[in-house]
Amino acid sequence: MERNGSASTSTSSLFLDRVGEVAVTLDPDGLSWKPIDFESSGSSCLCMNYRLKTENRIEFSNVYAVELIGWGLIEVANRNPGSFFSGNKFEMYRFMVHGFHRGKTHGSPWTLCEYTFGHKDMLICQSWVERLIALTNNDAVRPKSLLVFVHPLCGKGNGVKTWETVAPIFSHSKVRTEVTVTQRAGHAFDCIASLSHRELSSFDGIVAVGGDGLFNEVLNGLLSSRHDAPYPPSPQELDNKGDTNCEHLNNDISHVVVESNGLGISKCTTNNGPCNADEDVKVSFPNDWFRLGLIPAGSTDAIVISTTGTRDPVTSALHIILGKKMSLDIAQVVRWKTSPSSTEVPSVRYAASFAGYGFYGEVIKESEGYRWMGPNRYDFAGTVAFLKHRSYEAKVTFLKTEEQETSNTANVAVSRIHSQDSRWLEYKGRFLSVGAAIISCRNERAPKGLVAEAHLADGFLHLILIKDCPHPLYLWHLINLKRGSNPFDFTFVEHHKTPAFTFVSSHNESVWNVDGEILQACQVSVQVCRGLINLFASGPEV
Repeated sequence: MERNGSASTSTSSLFLDRVGEVAVTLDPDGLSWKPIDFESSGSSCLCMNYRLKTENRIEFSNVYAVELIGWGLIEVANRNPGSFFSGNKFEMYRFMVHGFHRGKTHGSPWTLCEYTFGHKDMLICQSWVERLIALTNNDAVRPKSLLVFVHPLCGKGNGVKTWETVAPIFSHSKVRTEVTVTQRAGHAFDCIASLSHRELSSFDGIVAVGGDGLFNEVLNGLLSSRHDAPYPPSPQELDNKGDTNCEHLNNDISHVVVESNGLGISKCTTNNGPCNADEDVKVSFPNDWFRLGLIPAGSTDAIVISTTGTRDPVTSALHIILGKKMSLDIAQVVRWKTSPSSTEVPSVRYAASFAGYGFYGEVIKESEGYRWMGPNRYDFAGTVAFLKHRSYEAKVTFLKTEEQETSNTANVAVSRIHSQDSRWLEYKGRFLSVGAAIISCRNERAPKGLVAEAHLADGFLHLILIKDCPHPLYLWHLINLKRGSNPFDFTFVEHHKTPAFTFVSSHNESVWNVDGEILQACQVSVQVCRGLINLFASGPEV
């Protein structure tokens, strides 16, 4: 391998499969090569005479793995008809560079590519592999070990097939994966919730292969016993205050700061000093290192579309392998009562994309009986719910904020009031639906999402109140969603950006849709936990 000009650039002669002998140049940003054709002057590593021709290149940012694949055949392309070596195959030692091409337009999927290089000397191949791995593997961000859950029946029943498609990407990258194919509803939740802190800390993240429902199950299993934050105020507490514009309510939702240490494993100390190595240490959230991944195989896949810009398993897998990282707001949904007369203790659910009541709850409840229809069940259930055109008497109280907090502190879970100007506002009446969008919720039925401008980690949700209205007007609202037009440009639609709200209904069968999962509740409080989790994603391209 020859050095050219600087210590960071070098050139060597190798063979490239389906091309032939090439001059390969390594620089700090990538790998380039020029095919060499037969000519009467010059020399090569196989004692043949060649000249330089066209050039090709791959950037290191587009390389996800490099591996030595041993002795085998390299094919020389038929570029010189009549030449002794045209179309021949040679045996030599080989190594493979695995990469991808980014889409040329926003929202385009990434496509895989691979380049097989060869040389008669195994040590030269090993040297190239070692150098390329050193330049492409960012050990500080790439995962080494992942816990994977595959939903076999999600969407069109392609969960296992989807995983089999992307599994080689993880194998090539030498990422250890512990895979579980779920057998029942709640399987992933139970597995994750039962992990000890030490078991959980042996992984760099958890990957869900499925839809938004499986991701919600993973999310709740992870946070159910590992996220400590005060509940938002209950509807009863606000009623007892008696004044919805009372500034002293600021104490009810606090600014919660949770410091993480490296992997997010809290420092383990006792009265006698640090814990010993055999003691379990706590993994808490927010967590600066631990990430969740989602490989789409569901019916709508709103979360993955909103966070990567495309609904493509390979693109999502590459985001995971490359160690992409972005924070995501999570909504904490506290159910105070299942029905008006119930007396159960409060329970908590977490949502990554959406929580909705009324029309949204009816759709998810109706669709449960038509799972055999696959993704089409949502269209059918939506039609049934629309034709019923049911409205519900309810009271919604939300936190109105005049100032927005701009802190980007990495280790802060924010469920808070922004300033002393904050006040609670109340809406009471009949609603067709009450929706809370944490992210844009982009999907094939709503290309721009429910709220096109929703931020992924600003500490706010978008409260959408659809008041009772004539059937045709509600249809026009839904059509605007489908077309990507403004769905809020109606007098019967209220849209508010807020960090928290409460909801009360006197209906005995109040059903919420939480990330596509059913939650029966007539009294809830919802608050946003800013940047509570990190995703293997980089956000949609804009």
